[in-house]
Amino acid sequence: MYFKSTIRKLPDTGRLSGYYRLVESYRNGDNRICHRTIVNVGFMEDATPEQLNKIQKQLTEKYERRQPLFVQEEQDPIVKKYVEDLWQRIIASKKLDLQSIEKLSRMVNADTLQHSNVREIGAENICYTTWQKLQLTELLLANGFTDDEAKLAATQVIARAVYPASELKTTSWIKENSAVCELTGYDMDTLTKDKLYESALHLYEIKDRLEKHLSNRTNELFDLEDKIILYDLTNTYFEGEKRNSKLAKFGRSKEKRSDAKLVVLALVVNTEGFIKYSSVLQGNIADCQTLSAMIEKLSAHTCGHKAVIVLDAGIATDENLELITQKGYKYLCVSRTKLKDYQLIPDRLTVLMDTKSKQTIRLKSVTTTKSTDYYLEVKSQTKALKETGMKNQFEQRFEAELQKIHTAIHCKGGIKKLDKVHQRIGRAKEKYPSVQQYYNIEVSEDKVTGLATNISWQKDETKHEDKTNNLGIYFLRTNLNVQDEAVVWNIYNTIREIENTFRTLKTDLDLRPIYHKSDKATMAHLHLGLVAYWLVNTVRYQLKNHGINSVWSEIVRVGNTQKVVTTQGTNTYNKTVLTRRCSQPNEKLTNICNILKLKHQPFTKRKSVVHKLEHKKNETQQQPLLQSG
Repeated sequence: MYFKSTIRKLPDTGRLSGYYRLVESYRNGDNRICHRTIVNVGFMEDATPEQLNKIQKQLTEKYERRQPLFVQEEQDPIVKKYVEDLWQRIIASKKLDLQSIEKLSRMVNADTLQHSNVREIGAENICYTTWQKLQLTELLLANGFTDDEAKLAATQVIARAVYPASELKTTSWIKENSAVCELTGYDMDTLTKDKLYESALHLYEIKDRLEKHLSNRTNELFDLEDKIILYDLTNTYFEGEKRNSKLAKFGRSKEKRSDAKLVVLALVVNTEGFIKYSSVLQGNIADCQTLSAMIEKLSAHTCGHKAVIVLDAGIATDENLELITQKGYKYLCVSRTKLKDYQLIPDRLTVLMDTKSKQTIRLKSVTTTKSTDYYLEVKSQTKALKETGMKNQFEQRFEAELQKIHTAIHCKGGIKKLDKVHQRIGRAKEKYPSVQQYYNIEVSEDKVTGLATNISWQKDETKHEDKTNNLGIYFLRTNLNVQDEAVVWNIYNTIREIENTFRTLKTDLDLRPIYHKSDKATMAHLHLGLVAYWLVNTVRYQLKNHGINSVWSEIVRVGNTQKVVTTQGTNTYNKTVLTRRCSQPNEKLTNICNILKLKHQPFTKRKSVVHKLEHKKNETQQQPLLQSG
């Protein structure tokens, strides 16, 4: 746009002066340059030629949405007044298609498009929304966390749930792969592995308050009553010697890592898989020695005195069962020993039930004179097949040991002394106690030399048949006043949930092995995994109620299909337009979002425009040249 002037007489004075029109140049259909008047400005006697140039330039820049290199407030009141007045007249005249200008500014040249800073956001959004639903930020702030510390804690717990790794790897993942900081609001540039260490320790300091809050919160969210609670232990092993550790001890490893020191994790969960209480214990502690501390803690949480505690056989000693009764709880467990002198309860029918794995089990109510508890005999064909395979394997190994003794007796230089032979037989019996009991072993000796001359063995068929018939049979024991076979079995079968909890912790949340050197860091590491498990189980519980029983790693895989990406390109006016948007979720993730009542996109489009600035000539360098000329 520019000014065109004609000479006219001023009406008041009759003096000749310039009459101005604001004009636009354009090309018509024949490609000829034409002009059209946008606004008849009139006489502008109060404006100098320099001011006229500024006015037309600023109007053109407003129209084309260009920004000069040096943006500053216009100081000349005449220029400012004309620009504002004329721009309002241009808008009112509607001779310029300003709406098309807006559309043109949005048009980006496809050849200039670039995509950058692509990050995963789907699984992080699921976890962050769950974090908010559990009201964990409010809890942390109420317990002395600053706003930044609460954001860092949320970032770290979500990272542990989505990408369980060391603090160093977690730092790299957050900075390079994940958009979790865009959700939590934590400044990613300030993140270090040392801050993650400190954050985990800070979270562990409020462990009891955190567990109690989460226990109450999930009960409120899902209307749970904790009528049945499950108690069990597992262990995980350390990599390293752990010489000065009070926690790390050698014990019976569930992962068969007899070469590594262990630490024991005791958990109390309800039938929905939510943790009620957790404890970290020395690696060599016996299962039966852990119950008393757990009982004392239960009353401080949400479990009432009428709750039923479901135990595994390793914990269910007579002393522990008596302790549970004294504290006002009921119990249901597997009997530590198989009953021998028992009778079927008269007039009670044998019950056949199908398990979730499509296996049939047999239930019989029995009674014994040794206890007033209710006992239920359970025979599982699957368990019988498993025990038969183990029995056959042990028999083969035991007979192989006996064959080695036989070979040594009959070969030159072999062990023939009678006491040594009996010692070898004793070691074999000690190694395979479950099968040696139904073998009759005879050793022949030379009375003169005192040497063994032969060894022979055979099975006692009666004992062997009794052993075979009892395979797959175990007994449930309870002090509940419920003597319905199906009810007792269904209550005990809930113990599978705590097994699923341990599996999720160890497999999906990478709780094993432990690499930390200090006991304090070990406790914080395990506690961080448990807090992440709360997010995981809250999500899975809601999905399972809608028929989605996927493991957590599969849910994370589906979530990771959604990304957030920055796209930039140059528009019609040579400005760089940047947008940051989330991709649309696929069908599986959309279904998960609908169940969890999440937004399909964590945030809407974020747009910014970077103007391509004009270069202004340096007038201070040109001025001497003009003067010298």
